[in-house]
Amino acid sequence: MTPATQARVPEEVDRGALQLVAEGVTETVGFQLATISVVRTAPDGSQELEVVADAGDDATGEIIIGRRTPLASLLEEIKQAEVWGQFRFLPHEKLTERDVQNAYGWVVPDFEPIDAPDAWHPLDLLVALLHDASGVLRGTLAIDLPDNGRRPGPEQRRLLEKYAVQAARTVVTTLEREELSEQVRLAETARRIVRGASAQQDLSQVLSDCQAGLVEGFRSQGSWIQTFDEDGRGSGAVYASNGDAVELPSTLVDLAERSARRSWAEQVAVVVAGDRPVPEVLTRDEQATIVGFLDTIGISSLLFVPLGAGEECLGNLVLTRTGTSDWTELDQQAALDIGHDLGRVILNARTFQREHELVVELQALDTYKSQLISTISHELKNPLTSVRGYLELLEGSTTLGAEEQRAVQAMGRGTDRLGRVVDDLLLMSKVGDPHHRIIPVAVDLARVVGEVLDLLSVTVSTKQLAVSTDLPDAPVAALGDETEIDRLVANLVSNAVKYTPVGRAVAVKVDRDGDHVVLEVSDQGLGISEADQEHLFEEFFRSTNPAATSLPGTGLGLAIVKRIVERHDGAIDVRSTLGKGSTFTVRLPVAG
Repeated sequence: MTPATQARVPEEVDRGALQLVAEGVTETVGFQLATISVVRTAPDGSQELEVVADAGDDATGEIIIGRRTPLASLLEEIKQAEVWGQFRFLPHEKLTERDVQNAYGWVVPDFEPIDAPDAWHPLDLLVALLHDASGVLRGTLAIDLPDNGRRPGPEQRRLLEKYAVQAARTVVTTLEREELSEQVRLAETARRIVRGASAQQDLSQVLSDCQAGLVEGFRSQGSWIQTFDEDGRGSGAVYASNGDAVELPSTLVDLAERSARRSWAEQVAVVVAGDRPVPEVLTRDEQATIVGFLDTIGISSLLFVPLGAGEECLGNLVLTRTGTSDWTELDQQAALDIGHDLGRVILNARTFQREHELVVELQALDTYKSQLISTISHELKNPLTSVRGYLELLEGSTTLGAEEQRAVQAMGRGTDRLGRVVDDLLLMSKVGDPHHRIIPVAVDLARVVGEVLDLLSVTVSTKQLAVSTDLPDAPVAALGDETEIDRLVANLVSNAVKYTPVGRAVAVKVDRDGDHVVLEVSDQGLGISEADQEHLFEEFFRSTNPAATSLPGTGLGLAIVKRIVERHDGAIDVRSTLGKGSTFTVRLPVAG
């Protein structure tokens, strides 16, 4: 007898070797029909026999390939069978009338038995149980219709036993190859999904891009992903495989979140369907709620996968199927692995979003700070102008005594210092404003250095400094804003002069290096500690060296230099040894 039930889509198994074994039985042992089946797991968790190879009758093979019968029915039927090695022979005489009527799903061949005591009867059953090395039943070899019309004799049984051993080996090898192939396919699906998702930073884009691969890789009808909004920054949304948001009942969304947390704690992916046992992470009522919802949208089963990273559950993935709820253990394990990978991707995407938000906030804060500084500086500049005017009148007065004159001079010095702070604040606001564009021109650095040193000549002479310059014979021009570059040079050279003790040296060098103009300002001054160098270009930073803080300064000079350099796509470097001096090197794009 040959098996027959309602057809289901068979797994993609390599039937070549199994077909050869079946044909060997029909051609060598002397039977007209030979059928090989493999054990599969049914949606309800029971085991079935799926026909994967058939030799003998082409018309019968086209009908039964891929069909399944309950394994329990066969095992029940052969309990009273005779044991012939791996084969079980059940003569028709042992069948009850009910067995004959039901035939346990097997097709009874239409032929007349010969007139002999050992004649083969249409209801006779001869089937080999094929086990693996661990004794697990992996398939069957069923044969029918002997050429001579007789039940097999001793010699035929020995030959059949050899083919049963070969069939068992081939079935085990084929199933292992099938499982390995499925593992490779799902692993490749996981790699493709994670690789594609990792290339994106936006969370909604991550989820949209990966779902097409999930549907294809798991051969599901569709999918959706729910992310949790614990920290107020997650999407809290449900994304469908077509990119649209899924409208799930609030009770189902809450249920999915609770189930995901349980599943993540247990590290399991579960199948939910009306014909499946209740998963441990769900109650019976919860499963009934989910199955009821699936019925309303025409889905027969779903694979529920938690998403997370570390101990944190970040969401859940749902894969759906119609027509069959046969999710394999490989499907569940591969989906759980993807749940880990996608969890990390989601966590990275959220981290990126948070960083992006922080950058936006910091940029807004920096813009506000610049606007505030600019506003305050302008508001201070007008009163300072008035104060300077009245101080000049007082300085020219002949009615003031010596003490009053000293007071006026002190106020003048304070006003000048405050004026320098206001000027630096205004310039800091200007060079820090991204909307304030540079109109680049060619600026001869050698000329600028000469003009700056002329302005500082009195100070240089007073401190008896040895100032040396190494300037090119031909003009070397930087490309940039002339006023800003002039201020850059002035700040660096004036700092070198200010912080170099009496009688020591300052050196200024201008050169060209490829596409850049290089300005180098060196001094034999106080030097800068390594700790101070880390904060040297920060606004309002003053050195921790008492000798440096005793000299007047706003703490904005080097911060302005840094911003000007950055605005001109240049670079600045400092080398300094405490007590021996410093060297500042600036590289700016060359003009022309």
